[in-house]
Amino acid sequence: MNEVEIVDMYTNEKLSTYAIAAKFDTYPNKIRRILLKYGIELNDRSTAQKQAIASGRTEHPTLGKPRSTKTKQKISESIFKLWKNLSEKDRQNRVDKAKEQWHNMSEAERDSLRKMASDAVRRAAKEGSKMENFLLDKLTEAGYDVIFHKTGLIPSENMEVDIFVPALNVAIEIDGPSHFLPIWGEENLNRHISADAHKSGLLLGSGFVVVRVKHLTKNLSEKHKRDVLEQLLQLLKKIEKKFPSPTKRYIELEVE
Repeated sequence: MNEVEIVDMYTNEKLSTYAIAAKFDTYPNKIRRILLKYGIELNDRSTAQKQAIASGRTEHPTLGKPRSTKTKQKISESIFKLWKNLSEKDRQNRVDKAKEQWHNMSEAERDSLRKMASDAVRRAAKEGSKMENFLLDKLTEAGYDVIFHKTGLIPSENMEVDIFVPALNVAIEIDGPSHFLPIWGEENLNRHISADAHKSGLLLGSGFVVVRVKHLTKNLSEKHKRDVLEQLLQLLKKIEKKFPSPTKRYIELEVE
């Protein structure tokens, strides 16, 4: 066997040890030993699979296959545990890598991502965010009569509440990271904070309970959504039993 050719096939053509072994009518471990002999670092299974998919030699194992809710929850919990167990150094390395990727992008690629983000914000304003739609569905399943994007609660005020529970006089606002972090700049953040405070004041002054759900993560996982739902359901049950006094009608639920 031409060992130099084997090294070239692995490093430049991105063929797997299995594909190379098949070409030389041998077995993958022999190819691996040759590569290690030349000081070639072997790919892990994940990298090898990505290269095979990128080259068209194989199809993505889950492409076009719908995932069940149970499967999504397992994936979400695995990712959550992985991130939670990372050391501070590993987390910082990931952040630094993301910043480097952004820096290495062309201006056209950055503009494309900014446009996608802006489109997502406009779509969420019209159709509701993922968190809003999730809570709407789950609260309805739990037996609550809820109104999505309720307007007209305060006469003469052009104001919309994300989710309203009329039987309990509860207004639920879903506040994502842009309500607390300068994602779109300091000026926009200050405008958000001022508008949120104004809305809360009007609602409280009219006798409503205001629940602000604060999720501080940009990437909202299934686990985050379930954690929010669990807290919210417990809170609504308490309000059903006893409507809070005026000084206790502003409530924040925070899920990090």
